Amino acid sequence: MNLQPATDRSKSGDESPQRSQWVTIIIVYLGGVVAAMSLGKFSSVGPEVAAELRLSLTQLGWVISAVVGVGAVVGLPAGYLVRRFGTERSLIAGLVLLAAASAVSVTAGDLAWLLAVRGVESIGYLLISIACPALILRLARERDRSTALSLWATFVPVGLGLSTLAGGAAGSALGWRGWIGLIAGLTFVMALAVWMRLPRGSRRQAAAGSVPRARALTWPAVLAASFCLFALVTIPVVVLLPTLLIEQHGRTAAAAGAMTSAISLLSVLGGLSVGLLLRRGTPVGVLASFGLLAVPAAWIMYGGEGSPAATLVGAGLISLENGFLGALAFAALPLVLQRLDHADVGNGLIAQAGSLGSLLGPPLFGLVATEFGFQPLALVITVGMLAAVGLLLLIGRRASHPLPSAH
Repeated sequence: MNLQPATDRSKSGDESPQRSQWVTIIIVYLGGVVAAMSLGKFSSVGPEVAAELRLSLTQLGWVISAVVGVGAVVGLPAGYLVRRFGTERSLIAGLVLLAAASAVSVTAGDLAWLLAVRGVESIGYLLISIACPALILRLARERDRSTALSLWATFVPVGLGLSTLAGGAAGSALGWRGWIGLIAGLTFVMALAVWMRLPRGSRRQAAAGSVPRARALTWPAVLAASFCLFALVTIPVVVLLPTLLIEQHGRTAAAAGAMTSAISLLSVLGGLSVGLLLRRGTPVGVLASFGLLAVPAAWIMYGGEGSPAATLVGAGLISLENGFLGALAFAALPLVLQRLDHADVGNGLIAQAGSLGSLLGPPLFGLVATEFGFQPLALVITVGMLAAVGLLLLIGRRASHPLPSAH
């Protein structure tokens, strides 16, 4: 029985070069960043869109969050679809679909049309979010994979941060339709860059080896469950932070927005730190235990009548943990795959779990805060993080005793 880790087990799946293809990895990463900009493109121009199309705040919320809805339902099947058609084709198709749908949304005149177009965008976004990490995994050599995947895990906060930063100015200068058109053009350019950089025609690699069955996905499913749990209890902290700062601490909307933007970017630092620590040989289980810092942070933030400074410290730590644990989930995936070329399906499972947590978390927190106030959210975060870290500790033990070869 071969007990080598997944990264060395499958000849068909491990075709990484002698040196990591960092230029291509960065271009693939930027494709994800542009997709994340599209994900958050309506946030910065929301009031203008709502006023012109006569949308309520709830309806605007659906327009903003609709992109993750499809991933929450069909992430795993989409992983099999990406495997069938190839990661390169799937990434390019996802970018083109996202760009085309974004361009069409410029003509939207009502909620139904806008939601329909966002639904099409969500298909492209899902293909991108599955294909990119699978490609990065193949383009990086073994010693660089944790670093590369940790970098990938920052694509959402970076994309959302850029979208928020640029959207306000561009929306003011061009109007919301001009801003959406600008994002569509940028996405088309990114699709062209990816198409030119990645192999074409017969040089493209199709998935090799057997299709992963349910048993082969047992440990990836445990990892996905952990990802879902910590997304469920960390992402809403940032989403609800402006409301907390305004209602509990009397901050203006502008000040609360600026503070929230700064807090959200801390997740990037958390994600990048994982790659550095894994590269130095820190075990997954040790890194997972760092997630427990979110528990005292939750009580600092929500547990009493804290000051604005305490609220920001708590939120900052939780945002840092969100990026840290998200990167750890992506970096740990190759350690629990039976074959490296199962990464497309494994990433589909991770994408579905993360989308599910992102979709359900804000409504759950909103319900608890409305019915019981903000303080009980500390208990919700505590329970969710303890469960998520517990599952990651199991993953750490599994990673130290690699799965047998699928051959």
